[in-house]
Amino acid sequence: MTLLAVGIGATFAAHADAATIGLLSKPLVSHPANDNDRVTVEGNVSPNATAENDRGLAQDSLALEHMQLLLKRPADREAALQAFMQQQQTKGSPNYRKWLTADEFGQQYGVSQLDIDAVTGWLTSHGFTVNRVYPSGTMIDFSGNAGAVRRAFNTEIHHLHVGDSDHIANMTDPQIPAAFAAVVAGVVSLNDFRPHTNSKPRADYTFTSSGSTYQAVVPADLAKIYNFTPLFNAGINGAGQTIVLIEDTNVYSTADITTFRSTFGLPAATFTQVHPGSCTNPGVITGNDGEAELDVEWAGAAAPGATLELASCADTSTTFGGLIAIQNLINASGTPPAIMSVSYGECEAANGATANAAYISTYQQAAAEGVSVYVSSGDEGAASCDANQTKATHGIGVSGFASTPYNVAVGGTDFGDTYAGTNSTYWSSTNGSTYGSALSYINEIPWNDSCASVLISGKSGYSTPYGTSGFCNSATGKAYYLTTASGSGGPSGCASGSATTSGVVSGTCKGTAKPSWQSGFLGNPADGVRDIPDVSLFAANGVWGHYYVYCYTNTAGGGVACTGAPSAWAGAGGTSFASPIMAGIQALVNQKIGASVGNPNPTLYSLAKTEYGTSGSTSCNSSNGNGVGSGCVFYDVTQGDMDVNCTGTHNCYRPSGTYGVLSTSNSSYAKAYGTGTGWDFATGIGTVNAANLVNAWP
Repeated sequence: MTLLAVGIGATFAAHADAATIGLLSKPLVSHPANDNDRVTVEGNVSPNATAENDRGLAQDSLALEHMQLLLKRPADREAALQAFMQQQQTKGSPNYRKWLTADEFGQQYGVSQLDIDAVTGWLTSHGFTVNRVYPSGTMIDFSGNAGAVRRAFNTEIHHLHVGDSDHIANMTDPQIPAAFAAVVAGVVSLNDFRPHTNSKPRADYTFTSSGSTYQAVVPADLAKIYNFTPLFNAGINGAGQTIVLIEDTNVYSTADITTFRSTFGLPAATFTQVHPGSCTNPGVITGNDGEAELDVEWAGAAAPGATLELASCADTSTTFGGLIAIQNLINASGTPPAIMSVSYGECEAANGATANAAYISTYQQAAAEGVSVYVSSGDEGAASCDANQTKATHGIGVSGFASTPYNVAVGGTDFGDTYAGTNSTYWSSTNGSTYGSALSYINEIPWNDSCASVLISGKSGYSTPYGTSGFCNSATGKAYYLTTASGSGGPSGCASGSATTSGVVSGTCKGTAKPSWQSGFLGNPADGVRDIPDVSLFAANGVWGHYYVYCYTNTAGGGVACTGAPSAWAGAGGTSFASPIMAGIQALVNQKIGASVGNPNPTLYSLAKTEYGTSGSTSCNSSNGNGVGSGCVFYDVTQGDMDVNCTGTHNCYRPSGTYGVLSTSNSSYAKAYGTGTGWDFATGIGTVNAANLVNAWP
């Protein structure tokens, strides 16, 4: 859609049946628990749990509902599960696409029932109520109070005041009996800090060459740019598929979804809101409800015939409602929905080692059951511990929600036509009946709002973004472009272990091991760890004049009335648009092949390896714009970067001036991160041609 503007720019089930869990697992607990013989579960204190924020010990009576204790399966069962999941993705194997039920998963790969009995007995002896042992045999849901936590886990719950908000959190790492060290991974969370949504409202930007036109993206533009139209014309629209959007809120208004779809020429939605496992209905959480609406609207734009299901659970005093929703879906009887999208995130170092392990375990179970999990990579470049900040201070870090081996991490791009001065090549000066104006595929660059962007700083007339005379230290740079807002990527660095510097990859931090399907791929570094993102799609919020339009009428959350031309509607960007759109593409794949695929990454990387080979594809270079090859499955983004401005000493190159740029070196300019041929931290494999991807899927 083209429009004129100034600028350039909880009720839970009872215990699982003892006969259904851990039938093949050997017991690991060899002697009774002794509270005088303990081990510490490191890496489980929020970076916000500091003396500065501390407001004192919480009363013992403070209720802590639905905490989660994560269990570890025996090494032989983990190895067997890994081997089985490899077979699930190997064509010709008798287990190819043979998905497990939750009960089968628990029976074959859960923790021994004897160990579960020992742990639950210990919990009840300390006054906790065990609400549920999940059928997976790897998670125990339990409730109690702060006093019970102090006595059982030897850590105090304190009141904190952070910014303008009051919180609770444990002040030290929890401890468990040494007898449980081999079977208990830890408590997933003992604080009420919540992950952030990965969307950014549209902002007005002004360059020195001001006076441009906004080309906002509507569903018709998405279909044209990423080549959905041939699929829709062939009846491949997601019919018969269900896409689940994971939230901790309900939508503000279902009428907003109706208005969005009718305005943009989409069929009436098949839409439901569910609260899996009879979890507590969260109601409408202002702010997050806008995230829920854009997730639903844009998943439906990519797969207009799919059933859209918003699955939400209320946040508890210790646990993110979205995680509860996923666990209840994949542990329900029957077949779980085949596709999920998660638009929330938290950096690994802040999420904590056990919470990171919980997401790995949860997504692993989902993949074994045939579920494809898409997760937005984040909106803060490689500085995920500095989300929603004006500068990076914690160095390089990635989201623990997105850095598991069992999900597709979806990054963000922008369109490069404004930078190149070719808007008229790619956008009509008038809108169609459903407000579309895109004419073809458009060359792409990483989404990046920061002064550290070489494209923004260069367009503004600066030779470097750093240094006293660099763009980030100029009047314009400091006035408009001090931000971490950009598509996210980077290496997993603190999925386990404990940071010695709060929120910084340090101390005993370790990244998640690199999956086999990512190892050796063109451009992917031999760093031994999981790198994100995997793929990307447009996710910008207006810095180069492009953003998404969506309908969200809750003015208290920043929404506006969806009346008149959509140019006056809410506008935003963020990888939380890209993730549900990729989930929509997966619905088209599943409809076309008549199957669910579990973790899509082995196939995505295999297809990309065929296209890129050992030296890249000249014809599929995104910089070709409308001259890209017609057979490209992926578009390799090779221009620009997602670098952000920074201060401090953690991965910050600051030779002079107040603001430096995020860098893998403090003593030289090694931006974190730029694009390159093949895979890169800025955009992963690149972006997709939807029709070619669907038709190429085995």
